[in-house]
Amino acid sequence: MYVAAPLLLSAFMFSCGVYGVLARRHGVMLLMAVELLITSANLNLIVFSQLLKNSLGNIIALFIIAVTAAEVGIGIAIVMLLYRQRSTVAVDELHLMKW
Repeated sequence: MYVAAPLLLSAFMFSCGVYGVLARRHGVMLLMAVELLITSANLNLIVFSQLLKNSLGNIIALFIIAVTAAEVGIGIAIVMLLYRQRSTVAVDELHLMKW
């Protein structure tokens, strides 16, 4: 099995996710960037699971997908709640943790 192409794709996705987390200040874009990070790690897990002929990585990948789906639902709910309260989802303008 050739592993160079999926690993390069995963590295590209991970770098796009890191750029999205560091450069974007919109709440939904941050969630999408975090999803890219998790998906790239999941892709690595599946590739190496197939390389080692082990099905445990595929099972763990399914659990990661389920947890990620729950995280997206909760994250979108939080972003919608913040938008209703503050009329913005810009992360720089939210100072909810300040006393």
